[in-house]
Amino acid sequence: MSVVEASVVVNASADDVWEVVADPNNLPRWDHRIGRVVGAPDGGLKQGATYKTELHFLGVRALVPCEVEEVDVGEYSRIRLRGLLTATVETWLHELPGDRTHLSHRIEYRFRGGMLGELAAQTVGVVGASTLLRHGIEAQKRQIETRFPRRADG
Repeated sequence: MSVVEASVVVNASADDVWEVVADPNNLPRWDHRIGRVVGAPDGGLKQGATYKTELHFLGVRALVPCEVEEVDVGEYSRIRLRGLLTATVETWLHELPGDRTHLSHRIEYRFRGGMLGELAAQTVGVVGASTLLRHGIEAQKRQIETRFPRRADG
């Protein structure tokens, strides 16, 4: 298994950050390789909930089942992906002074063998998993800070 990690400070409260990052329907906004999300739980992540993400690699599409294994609302989540991509995605939020939040992700992953798995692994290998995660977490930060702009007085 390979591991990638990324973190960023977001100029928003932990509650606001959680509202955005705990909604799987936002995934296509953060990574264009995710075409859509099917069956995401209403109201954000819930332990035991399942949904699917449709991954796109060079014109090939694959549905990846996801299961929410653990949730501590507003602070932590762990999601397991199975299928073409086997992965554990962990997210942490730590509130900072000044209405800011430290957002961190850790992804442990591997692609299954076979033609699709090899194609996906090559695609990730060309760009680099850390670069993909960094772009994703920066997209989250932009979405959150646009949705919850800071007031000039606070």
